Amino acid sequence: MSEIVQRGLYYEECEVGARYLHRPGRTITQADNTLFSALTMNTQALHVDAAYSATQPFGKPLMNSMWTLATIVGMSVTQITQGTLVAQLGLSDIAFPHPLFAGDTLYAETEIVAKRLSNSRPGQGLVTMTHTGRNQDGEVVATATRVALMWCLPEGDA
Repeated sequence: MSEIVQRGLYYEECEVGARYLHRPGRTITQADNTLFSALTMNTQALHVDAAYSATQPFGKPLMNSMWTLATIVGMSVTQITQGTLVAQLGLSDIAFPHPLFAGDTLYAETEIVAKRLSNSRPGQGLVTMTHTGRNQDGEVVATATRVALMWCLPEGDA
C-alpha cells in the first residue's frame, strides 16, 4: 500500500487564475484577540478593553488586524505551501475593508495571480498570490498580496 503525505503545491502545480477556498472557517473568540494582542505586545485598547471599545464607533472590541492577516495566510498553508515553500518574500497591498469581531467566522481564499522561475535559484520559482478573508456574511474583511519562493517539482516527478 502506498503512503501519501499531505503537502502544498510545487511551483509547476501553481496555476495562474486558480482560486482555492480554504475550509473549515475559524470562528473567532475574544480570547483569540486578547492572547494574540498579548503575544505581540499590542496593547491597543480597541482590541482588549471592552469597556473602552463600547465608547468607540464600533461599540465593541475590534479583532486585531494582524491576527486576521496571520490567520488568512495560515489557513492557506495546507493547500498551497506545506512542504513546498522555500521562503516568504513579501506581503503588500494589505487592507482591512470591513471590521471583524469576536463571534464572527473567518473564511479565507487564495488566488494564484502570477509566477515565474527564479533567475538566481535553480529549482525554485516565485509565486504571487492574493489572500482574501471574508466573514460569515461574505463581507471582505482582509486582503493581501503575497510573494512566495516555492520549490519546483523534484527531479523525476515532473
